[in-house]
Amino acid sequence: MTTPSAPARPLRIGMVGYGFMGAAHSHAWRTAHRFFDLPLTPELRTLAGRTESSLLAAAERYGFAQTTTRWQDLLEDPEIDVIDICTPGDTHFEIAMAALAAGKHVLCEKPLANSVEESEQMTAAAIEARAQGVRSICGFSYRRTPALAYARQLVAEGAVGEIRQIRAQYLQDWLSDADAPMTWRLDKEKAGSGALGDIGAHIIDLAQWISGQRISSVSGTLETVVPTRPAAGDLQGLGGKGDTSGERQDVTVDDVALFTGRFESGVLGSFEATRMAQGRKNAMRVEINGSAGAVAFDFERMNELEIYDATTPAGRQGFTRVLTTEPEHPYAANWWPTGHGLGYEHTFTHQIADLVTAIGEGTDPSPSFEEALQVQRVLAAVETSAADGSSWTSTDPQSSTQETSR
Repeated sequence: MTTPSAPARPLRIGMVGYGFMGAAHSHAWRTAHRFFDLPLTPELRTLAGRTESSLLAAAERYGFAQTTTRWQDLLEDPEIDVIDICTPGDTHFEIAMAALAAGKHVLCEKPLANSVEESEQMTAAAIEARAQGVRSICGFSYRRTPALAYARQLVAEGAVGEIRQIRAQYLQDWLSDADAPMTWRLDKEKAGSGALGDIGAHIIDLAQWISGQRISSVSGTLETVVPTRPAAGDLQGLGGKGDTSGERQDVTVDDVALFTGRFESGVLGSFEATRMAQGRKNAMRVEINGSAGAVAFDFERMNELEIYDATTPAGRQGFTRVLTTEPEHPYAANWWPTGHGLGYEHTFTHQIADLVTAIGEGTDPSPSFEEALQVQRVLAAVETSAADGSSWTSTDPQSSTQETSR
């Protein structure tokens, strides 16, 4: 008879927010230690939110032991180790800064904040807290898709040769209906920006992460296609039913974002983020073209990576479809037998597994607040370029904002 080993020390979680991201994060916290060998065992302690009735229902559904309508209570609880921020962008700064000052580890959803200035302060606080053993991470969960992690590995190994061009798209259609109701994601004060910051942030992060290069300047255009939407009863909701009174509210963010980015090496990248692409539900696409080949990915086929090897003989060249469910692929060995695909929720589980491992081992998880700040600088530069007209705008805070068009 084998005696089970002693359970790992608990890592107690306090979460702020219980909507879409709250559900995804809660599932990941409950699941990670059951499939990954972690140095600590996550424990869902307290869920914080504004509306007590729905908060209680969410806590029961997600598995939290208790609730509070004051997120500050999480910081005052000495038992809580990690603050998980799943609220709209306009709240990230205040909560994260207070959590770091209280010595709590922080997982903050993307984008890091609604401005470069706030992101810079959060990054400085995270660096200072790191010296005291406090870890922080920004939730760019798509990095944990096995196919994308494998793409990064291949690019780093030189499989595509010298990178020559990068293209990235994030296409959704949930706002294509002009009478879809208003949500907080369409309110600039809460969301910071529209398609650009909501989904464009992901492809900016992935393009930089996979290529290993930063975007140094951009030239962009932003467009609000539907200027007003039916009023919604609760702007904290996502896609709730509209107000039947006929009142419409102004949309204050972009529906479509298009921009060109120049990377540090001089390589050009093209980027498109839209929530108006009929028929595209979650088509997040990244393609890296190089001197020796290419890799291409579409999240609507998230278990597949297309790989092109330009060194094969003429007549036998073409993209090869690789099913990234083999034990050799990142994260895949912890799950199902070969060929049994993973889903969207697994990216969050991988994120939690990596974060808990870093906390337990005393290492720094990625993406750091510094990496998230770089994404924020790109977002801000695109907005500046779009407002200016067409000029190239630097992402370097030490540079003049305007560059000569190339």
